[in-house]
Amino acid sequence: MTDAAMSGTGNGRVGVHAELTRRHRAVLPDWQALMYQQPIEITHGEGRRVWDAEGRCYLDFFGGILTTMTAHALPEVTEAIREQAGKILHSSTLYLNHHAVELAERIATLSGIEDARVFLTTSGTEANDTALLLATTFRRSNQVLAMRNAYHGRSFSAVGITGNASWAPTSLSPLQTLYVHGGVRTRGPFAELSDEEFIARCVEDLEDLLAQRRGGVAALIAEPIQGVGGFTSPPDGLYAAFKEVLDRHGVLWISDEVQTGWGRTGDHFWGWQAHGANGAPDILTFAKGIGNGLSMGGVVARAEIMNCLDANSISTFGGSPITTAGALANLNHLLERDLQGNARRVGGLLLSRLQAVAAGLSCVREVRGRGLMIGVELADGSLASAVTEAARENGLLVGKGGRQGSVLRIAPPLSLTVAEAEEGADILDTALRQAEKQATR
Repeated sequence: MTDAAMSGTGNGRVGVHAELTRRHRAVLPDWQALMYQQPIEITHGEGRRVWDAEGRCYLDFFGGILTTMTAHALPEVTEAIREQAGKILHSSTLYLNHHAVELAERIATLSGIEDARVFLTTSGTEANDTALLLATTFRRSNQVLAMRNAYHGRSFSAVGITGNASWAPTSLSPLQTLYVHGGVRTRGPFAELSDEEFIARCVEDLEDLLAQRRGGVAALIAEPIQGVGGFTSPPDGLYAAFKEVLDRHGVLWISDEVQTGWGRTGDHFWGWQAHGANGAPDILTFAKGIGNGLSMGGVVARAEIMNCLDANSISTFGGSPITTAGALANLNHLLERDLQGNARRVGGLLLSRLQAVAAGLSCVREVRGRGLMIGVELADGSLASAVTEAARENGLLVGKGGRQGSVLRIAPPLSLTVAEAEEGADILDTALRQAEKQATR
């Protein structure tokens, strides 16, 4: 790392971002959002840091929307990609691929699902789309339960089950979706109840919904921790209680692990394991972190569910030689270095530090999270925008989410060090105190 990069003085390429922003807005859709009033182009990274086109260095607490799971420019992944790129980039699922088979074997074992089959995709959206196809085909029903405030991707079917109006541009859908209480602990009609009472009332709501449906419901799809929704979650055990009800009705449970998988929550390898008292989900979806930036996702399901399709179905790009080679190297690195344990330890320190910062600030409604998946909810979206801008100016990248865009989403690579956690917390401390002054004017 150069002195210029560390100091943020740049390399003299002033105006690079502005010109690229102009070109972006002239040719790309208006709804393709950019972060920051003055958007930046990230050109390269190393470890937990990235650099922009003007030479500024940032500590990355968002990891390409929770995608850079282990580290930027991880040598093992880079070498695996380089080696495979020198052989062949692509062949499709019509041909055998030993990297894909090995990766699927590893994921099937790690999933906790008995007699598991794995289908590899290019994204979390495609994974959730596939899970919905499997569930509705298996159950012969287009009725789906989803959680309020949920987000599962941007395909037509995934938008149809999104419980967050900010991310649902159309009400048209091939699915009939009903929304269940429970994904948000601190808002809604059950917020003031104890955890035990909260779960009981949510189960009553689920029972009531199912009693009113004519014909069978295909599945409940749920994020153990809602990502775009602002890192909200129910009390541990909610989905286990739901599973008792779902099993009685033959309804499948789909756990969307696109953001919670691979040990990010620290306490568990998968988010569903906080709700695992009654067994694993019927279907699990994953993406983002496994590829560490490569376009990689997938679905795990019991064989009887995965094999229910009776028409040809392949993937041109899913599980390609190059993405599976990189994903295997990334998974090996994650497991060998116990990055889940690091997420638990360093994430716990970071969460405690941010809770201490927020304790005296009226602009902060809540600091919540698990492992290296932390949300800081502010009073409104304008304050969250102000904090992200101030943090960027001081060398830290964080995300935003929540129904009003009022939640800071903090999800750095799982290799984050204690020193980097303290550095990021210091920058957020300053930015939050600036927001506090803005809120009390």
